[in-house]
Amino acid sequence: MKYNFDKVVDRWNTHSEKWDGMLEKYGTTDLLPMWEADLDFPTAPCIQEAIVKRAEHGIYGYTLREDSFFNSIINWQEKRNNWKIKKEWIRNSTGTIPAVSVAVNAFTRPGDKVIIQDPVYYRFLDSITFNGRHVVHNTMKYENGQYHIDFDDLEKQVNSRVKMLILCNPQNPVGKVFSKEELIKLGEFCLRNNIIIISDEVYSDIVFSDHKHIPIASLSKELEMCTVTLFGPGKGFNLSGLKPTIIAIANPNLMEAYDFVSQGMQILLKNTFSIEAIEAAYVGGEDWLDECIKYLEGNRDFMVDFVKNKMPKVDIVKPEGTYIAWMDFNGLGMNDEELEKFAVKEMKIGFKYGYTFGRGGEGFQRVNFGCPRALLEEGLTRIEKAVKKL
Repeated sequence: MKYNFDKVVDRWNTHSEKWDGMLEKYGTTDLLPMWEADLDFPTAPCIQEAIVKRAEHGIYGYTLREDSFFNSIINWQEKRNNWKIKKEWIRNSTGTIPAVSVAVNAFTRPGDKVIIQDPVYYRFLDSITFNGRHVVHNTMKYENGQYHIDFDDLEKQVNSRVKMLILCNPQNPVGKVFSKEELIKLGEFCLRNNIIIISDEVYSDIVFSDHKHIPIASLSKELEMCTVTLFGPGKGFNLSGLKPTIIAIANPNLMEAYDFVSQGMQILLKNTFSIEAIEAAYVGGEDWLDECIKYLEGNRDFMVDFVKNKMPKVDIVKPEGTYIAWMDFNGLGMNDEELEKFAVKEMKIGFKYGYTFGRGGEGFQRVNFGCPRALLEEGLTRIEKAVKKL
């Protein structure tokens, strides 16, 4: 490999939420943090060089997004996902969840209902409930170690107050990459019921060799016109701290509503270093990303084999994308409170607790394997030793 993903980089005392935030979250600093969803790899050299060059200029005033910025996004989506988008569809955001919150306020009214497919990223619920809307739980079916959309449940729960569905693809936390057939069926349901789709695709750059990411908006003109797509290089290139979220909205009526709320909240301001990082990633970072995906796929396979062979009381959902794994500890016979204490006191691992992801998360833990193999092996060994003592 051209890039060294085995190198362990010291992240202590760098204002890292994942590492320096452990004391506040867990009450101790002697854990191996496998909870927060960022990578323990330095980003692509081309991105580092672009940011350093801009920093050396010394003036960080208000900034513009030039045509080269928009073209990098357009070209990336067409090359990687076979989706042709236009400059006028593109907006920026200070993060995925702020964009979801804007969408909730732009396309629904207080008292309306929004569908989520849990277990799913917990902040979706906050964006819905804190804005006076109601959550519809279309909990996915967990069968034979895999997750599937419960379409029968969808049909039963839909009514005139259901206005929006939040799709997470690739899915956080279970690592599922939805197939074309699943997306078409889900899209047809939304079209039939006049439901707007908010498609969170922030993990779309990290999909493993046996699967392919398909933006749901790319499947038909009709779906393109009812979908708001969220993506960006934050997860794939480890830039989450720069908040490089991109929004694509093809429908001018939806765009007008989105812009109205965004302008009212004043969240469309641009970040100098985020702009530099996005363009550098999409223009020069593809070879780094491809090697990173290959390394992460090796981590995934190592992790799945380790759990299957050495932890008979534990199970794991094999991720199809992302760098997070969904581990099933229900076989230990603990409730969530007991499992949480066991993870901190005995495993010495910082997990993202499964129950925080909503219905269906009980007894699970989300585990980040986006790290050098040595750290991953250390973490899995800690889990194995603790479980064997039971």
